[in-house]
Amino acid sequence: MGPVLPALSSLFAQPRRLLALIAVACIALLGFGLYLQHVVGLEPCPMCIVQRYLFILVALVAGIGAALPAAAARWSGGLMALLSLTGAGVAARQSWLQWFPPEVSTCGRDLFGMIEAFPLKRVIPMLFRGSGDCSAVDWTFLGLTIANWSFLNFLLVAALGAALLLRRR
Repeated sequence: MGPVLPALSSLFAQPRRLLALIAVACIALLGFGLYLQHVVGLEPCPMCIVQRYLFILVALVAGIGAALPAAAARWSGGLMALLSLTGAGVAARQSWLQWFPPEVSTCGRDLFGMIEAFPLKRVIPMLFRGSGDCSAVDWTFLGLTIANWSFLNFLLVAALGAALLLRRR
C-alpha cells in the first residue's frame, strides 16, 4: 500500500487533475457500455439507461469542475457525490433484481417505446420500477454483473467526490 497513498495525496493536491481523471473514467465506462450494446449485442434495460445518464452527468460535472479554478473542485465533488450516490442506488436496485428475480418475468418496452406510448410523468416512475429485462444477467466479469460493477464505480466516484468536498485547502 506504500506507493498508493502518495499517488492519492498527489491527486488530491491537484483536484482539477482528479476531476479530469474521473471525467475520463466515466467516458470510458460509457464507451464500454456502448461497446457491449452495439458490438456484443446486449440490449440495455431502463435501469441501465438511467445509470448511463447519471454517468454522463458525473462526467459533465467532473469535466466542468476540471476546467474551472481549483476552488470550484469542492462543489464539483459534492455534486458528483450526490449524482453518484443516486446512480449507486439505481445499480443496487438492479443488482437486487438480478439476485432475487421476480417470480413473474415480463418483457417491458424499451425506453424509447415507453416515451412514445406514455407521458413523461408516467415514464419516469416506470424507469425506476424496472422490468423483466432488468433482472436478466447477460454478462459477468469476475463473477460480477454490469449492475454490480456500475454500483462499485458509482461508490468509488462518490467517495472521491466526498473527499474533494471535505478536503481542506
